[in-house]
Amino acid sequence: MLSNSETQSRSAEPEAIAIRALAWTLSDDRRAERLLSLTGLTPEQLRGGLEDRAVQLAVLDFLAAHEADLLAAAGALDLAPERLAAARAELAR
Repeated sequence: MLSNSETQSRSAEPEAIAIRALAWTLSDDRRAERLLSLTGLTPEQLRGGLEDRAVQLAVLDFLAAHEADLLAAAGALDLAPERLAAARAELAR
């Protein structure tokens, strides 16, 4: 059985994954511009919305929509691509 702190850690994991994915996405100017263009988010919304589930979901949707980025992000974050997809599904609940 998981302790309370382990349960809290796991429940925060999708949010942490989304924030790490956002940082990776923004590390490349062309990819960052594409994120803003395709999601309609503004730099201000990204800065102010790091804890916003809708922003986190938009980032993971952006990656899921482009397999090359999904695979590159998964590699850079040391996660299986399926874990990124699972984090997206958890945030969508």
